[in-house]
Amino acid sequence: MAVPSPVSFSDSLTPARRTAFYERHTRIAVAMILLVFLLPFFGVYVRGLIGAAAGVMISVVCYYLTPYLVLKLGGQADR
Repeated sequence: MAVPSPVSFSDSLTPARRTAFYERHTRIAVAMILLVFLLPFFGVYVRGLIGAAAGVMISVVCYYLTPYLVLKLGGQADR
């Protein structure tokens, strides 16, 4: 089994790396799509406009950080 190369944080933020990650990990991609679209609505339901803004910020941060965290923690979901 080949050992994956270490992923730097700045490298994981590039659009090409992020796109490749989500294409390889379809279940995570579907979960992120649901999170990005539904979290702002959940924020509106819970706290109104401030909750919606927080939901948007959290979903965007999750979208960018998920590839780095999954690869760094060694998760190998959906090959």
